Amino acid sequence: MSGADPAAVRDLFDRIAPRYDLLNDLFSACLHRHWKRTLLAALRPRPGERFLDLCCGTGDLTLLLAERVRPGGVVVGLDAAAAPLERARQRAGRLPWLPVRWFQADALATGLPEASADGATMAYGLRNLSDPAAGLRELRRLLRPGGRAAVLDFHRPDPSLPRADQISAFQRLYLRRVVVPVAGAVGLEAEYAYLEESLRRFPTGREQERLALEAGFSRARHQPVALGLMGRLELVA
Repeated sequence: MSGADPAAVRDLFDRIAPRYDLLNDLFSACLHRHWKRTLLAALRPRPGERFLDLCCGTGDLTLLLAERVRPGGVVVGLDAAAAPLERARQRAGRLPWLPVRWFQADALATGLPEASADGATMAYGLRNLSDPAAGLRELRRLLRPGGRAAVLDFHRPDPSLPRADQISAFQRLYLRRVVVPVAGAVGLEAEYAYLEESLRRFPTGREQERLALEAGFSRARHQPVALGLMGRLELVA
């Protein structure tokens, strides 16, 4: 299943970086912070472990991870777009005791060593990759045997499941009547209008599980979050 154009996604996130954190808070009523903490609770990062945060954006999840792996651990935050990564560096500069490093690269070809991480996260990044299946393969390559990963993103319900039509209809309504108009008020209407299109081509939870197992993960479980508007894919290498 093909995904987004890499250059277009990089340009988009470079443009929205100055407003990204504020808009995330507005659109989710700050609930995205809770969802990310729940993601970490599922992973249980421990002191001394090495973690990766792929598609790290402005680094909020990266820094939460860094709090949990100290002392002795390290977190590498990776993103393809320069502007969000610079904001992440600035944010980390105010927390110099956290063991975090930043790296600009494509999540499909990170260039990082094979089997070099105990765990990994990806929040709102898989949907924006040009090839989600390849992204899962790269994620598996980076993890040591038994390593854990968790992916948080919008949830596209499987049409065969109960209430799928209602959830999808509410998502469309929310994106069209709330997200795009609010983004438009700060000059970012076109940038956020892409969300609905990206959801149409995004694999369902069941498809994500299948792709993860084909990528070499030993376990893959996807579960809806926030009444099915979001989803969390939990993986074991």
